[in-house]
Amino acid sequence: IGFLIIITTFPINAEQKKQLGDWDVHYMVLSTTFLTPEIAKANNIVRSRFSSLVNISVLDARSKKAQSVAMTGSATNLLGTKKALQFKEVKEGDAIYYLAVLSYRNRETYRFNINIQQGNDAQTLKFQQELFVD
Repeated sequence: IGFLIIITTFPINAEQKKQLGDWDVHYMVLSTTFLTPEIAKANNIVRSRFSSLVNISVLDARSKKAQSVAMTGSATNLLGTKKALQFKEVKEGDAIYYLAVLSYRNRETYRFNINIQQGNDAQTLKFQQELFVD
């Protein structure tokens, strides 16, 4: 059981999408407590009320095929505290996900700045999200 099941079981507004160049970039940030213990263990993720999972996938906008990319990024709260995000690539069949864990406090808002690169093609995904403790 993998992340594809997680994505398809959440309400449609949990996942967001931006078109960046030739890519459709899908992203969501959710509490690690939403992961089953089995999925968390299989992916070396500690489930906690104070940590979230950043999940990003990059698809070719035309073919909708998952893209293998280099991904780096950071999240900065409104006080200016910047946290580096360490992305791990997870492949499930034809799907590719990039996962990073971010610790936070209740009602903390973060600005995400994610750099995506594939060869000479580079794009930056930017979004903001308020995080809540369950």
